[in-house]
Amino acid sequence: MPISSTLAHHRAVHANAVLRGDVAAAAEAKRSLNATRLEEYIRRVVNDAPPLTNEQRNRLAAILHSGGDVA
Repeated sequence: MPISSTLAHHRAVHANAVLRGDVAAAAEAKRSLNATRLEEYIRRVVNDAPPLTNEQRNRLAAILHSGGDVA
């Protein structure tokens, strides 16, 4: 499966920052790249899943809002 243009963009920005030796820009670009990967993964999973109940959506939203620290 080919990567999206958004993912390709973030990957190129990260690579460019690494090649320039710009550590701060590389770190920020890596965060953006990882966030884009996560977003695309979540979209694929949600699109393939059966409809969620309000309780399920709220639980998943709480996990995302907390950074994963919800039991």
